[in-house]
Amino acid sequence: MKIANLSPAALLLLGACAIPASPPAVAPVAPPTLGLTGAATPAIADDWWTGFGDPQLDRLVADATAGNPTLDAALARIAQAQAVLSSRRADTGPDVTLDANEQLQRLSGRYIIPPPYGGSVRFVGQVQANLTWNLDLFGRQKAAITGARASARAAALDLAAARLAIAGSVAQTYIDLARAEAEATIARRTIATRQDSLRLVNIRIRNRLASNLQATAAQTLLAQAQTALVRADGARALATNALAALAGRGPDYAAAIRPATLRLDAALPLPAQVPADLLARRPDIAAAQARIEAAAAGRQVARRAFYPNVNLTALAGFQAIGLGNLVSLDAGTAGAGPAIHLPLFDNGRLKADLAGATAVLDLATADYNDRVIGAVRDAADAIALVANLGEQRARTAEVVRGFGETNRLNAIRVSSGLDSKLDLVDNDVRLLDAELTQANLVADAARQRVALVLALGGGFSSSQEPRR
Repeated sequence: MKIANLSPAALLLLGACAIPASPPAVAPVAPPTLGLTGAATPAIADDWWTGFGDPQLDRLVADATAGNPTLDAALARIAQAQAVLSSRRADTGPDVTLDANEQLQRLSGRYIIPPPYGGSVRFVGQVQANLTWNLDLFGRQKAAITGARASARAAALDLAAARLAIAGSVAQTYIDLARAEAEATIARRTIATRQDSLRLVNIRIRNRLASNLQATAAQTLLAQAQTALVRADGARALATNALAALAGRGPDYAAAIRPATLRLDAALPLPAQVPADLLARRPDIAAAQARIEAAAAGRQVARRAFYPNVNLTALAGFQAIGLGNLVSLDAGTAGAGPAIHLPLFDNGRLKADLAGATAVLDLATADYNDRVIGAVRDAADAIALVANLGEQRARTAEVVRGFGETNRLNAIRVSSGLDSKLDLVDNDVRLLDAELTQANLVADAARQRVALVLALGGGFSSSQEPRR
């Protein structure tokens, strides 16, 4: 039986019967199984970092989101995905080409061309316009367009996720800058106090009211505070360098960063439990969903490759032997008709392509599930740490107040001659450590609130997804 004698229905049945099942092995995780039953996320502004009230931070975020190489790569991926989408759309329309050639050749005298042309050397040429149009009767091209569109949407969502991550990195690094500056302020204040104490001890030694042991103790306390200042200055330098790198700049940019003025205790609208709409607020989750759609469409493309491919073809032009004959009306040629391509035996290539496309879908689904579980954990951890750091700050404030009051009373006893400076070393060391701990907890709490904003997707929501 010849393929040409088969009806279209028979061709379709022949192709459809050969399609293997190859079902996906991984299913997307269901949100109800994650316990997302809380209230909706409070509204978070797109420029949420402005809540810290520091214009320099606003400028740093703007510079970083304009010059960061990560964003350049994300923009390039968007352009690449859009180009693929345009290419898939072009596949649905007609293709028109123009071919022209002229060759000097000897024509066989014992073939289909009789003398006087047969056996002679002549110019043989043709000018021909060709039209090809894939009718896409079984939706293969449509599925390819759907996949390309989903990939382009995923790339745009990746850009949104990258912008959020960069803004969060800038904010958290800037908080580290403020932390270092706060530690330096505490260290400088402590240094001034301990220098005064050392001067007092030296005066008492000259008056034979104190010993060199007390001077050594005072010098030790001063050295400890000076070490804290050196450490804080080093941390500030690292923070400014990191901010410059995020902005895609160099050391001159870092040197121009002024002291931070942000309000570390600035309130951000954050929930007390993992919100029910968490997954709809994360651009990375939305991108993972789009990649599932793209992979599913790719699987449809692989499945529909088993069906016949029906094209319309047409040609029109001129064919002639001899240069002068090519432009004559009698040299005109034309033709049109359908063309059908049906795969019958390909050594299992189409089955392998379908299995590969199914595996890509499983990988995309597994990546989505991993991101969903990670997002829920990120949000839960951030909420728990925000609450825990609040408790730690309250307790540390009590410790600082206690050591401060003890130091005040001890200073009175020393000035009255009731105690020596040596007796105050332990409390003085503990006070500095407590103040530094308090400064760190304030910065950690602010940093953790930023982490919670990032875990909640910042100001993104599903309504902001790029158009399909």
